[in-house]
Amino acid sequence: MAVKLTQDEIDFYHENGYVVARGVYTGEKLEQLRRETDAIIAKAAGVSEHNEVYDLEDSHSPSNPRVRRLKEPYRHFDYFDQVARDPDVVDIVAQLVGSDVRLYGGKMNLKSAGYGAPVEWHQDWAFYPHTNDDVLATGLLLDDCDEMNGPLMVMPGSHKGPTYDHHADGYFCGAMAPDDTEAASNLDYSKAVKLTGKAGDMTIHHVRLVHGSAMNTSNRQRRLLLHEYAAGDAWPLVGLKGDFDHCFYDLMVKGTPTNQPRTVAAPVRLPYPAALSGGSIYENQKGTGGRFFDTFEQKQASG
Repeated sequence: MAVKLTQDEIDFYHENGYVVARGVYTGEKLEQLRRETDAIIAKAAGVSEHNEVYDLEDSHSPSNPRVRRLKEPYRHFDYFDQVARDPDVVDIVAQLVGSDVRLYGGKMNLKSAGYGAPVEWHQDWAFYPHTNDDVLATGLLLDDCDEMNGPLMVMPGSHKGPTYDHHADGYFCGAMAPDDTEAASNLDYSKAVKLTGKAGDMTIHHVRLVHGSAMNTSNRQRRLLLHEYAAGDAWPLVGLKGDFDHCFYDLMVKGTPTNQPRTVAAPVRLPYPAALSGGSIYENQKGTGGRFFDTFEQKQASG
C-alpha cells in the first residue's frame, strides 16, 4: 500500500519546513534502486574527471573511483526517470504543493564511508527561486542513516525567514558564510535536526529551508536520491533547464501545465554573478570564504 502523509505530518511540514515519510520504498523496489545505482557507480572506474553524469570526490582516481554525486540521473537512465515519476513519490509531493506537480531537477548524493563530502549550510531557493515557493525536495534513502554517516541536517522553521546571502567576494558560491551576521542573528546551528531513518524512508524539505550535512566519518555509506519538485504554476526566475517543450510538458509528473504562473511575495536573491567554481554545489562551495564542516582533505592534513 502506498504511503500517504497524515494531516498532522502535513501540518508539521508547513510549520517546520520538513517531514520524513517512512517506508516509501521497500522490498524489491528498494533493492532494484540499489542495484541500478551500483551498476552506474561501477562504470566510474574509467572516468578521470567530472562529466554530465558523474561528480567526483577530490580524492577520486580512475583506479580508485570515488563518486560524490550522480547528476540528474533521471535524464540519463530510464529507471531513474521512472522513479522520479513514481506515484508513490509524486502523490506525497502533491499533498504538499497541490495537484499539479512539475519535476525541476534531481541528483543522487553519495557519502561513501570514511570520506563522503559535506555540503555547507544553504537554501535551495538561493539556486533556483520561483514565482512562488511551493517548491520542495524529496530524498529517498538507499541506506540506513543515523547521526554518524552524514545525515541531512535542517534548521526548523527557517523556510519562513530571510533568503540568506550565498555569495563570496561578490560571486555566488552556493553556501552561507560562517561569519554571516544576518544568519548568526536568526539561526542557532546547535539546534539543527538530523533527518535519520531507515533505507526506503524519504525526507522532504521546503525549498527555503536552511540545510546541510557533515562529512561521513563512519564505516557505512549514505546514498540519498534527491528530486526537486514544484507546483505546476511555480516558474523558475533563473530560467528553464532545457528545451521549453520538455520542461513545460514532459516534466509534468502529475496534473496539467499552465502558462499562467502564480506569483507570491518571497525574499529572493538571484545566483548571480555566477559561481567562479562552476558545476555542482560541491564545486560552487569551493568559492566560499569559510566552512562550517570539515572536508576529507582537511582531516587528512590535520591528521
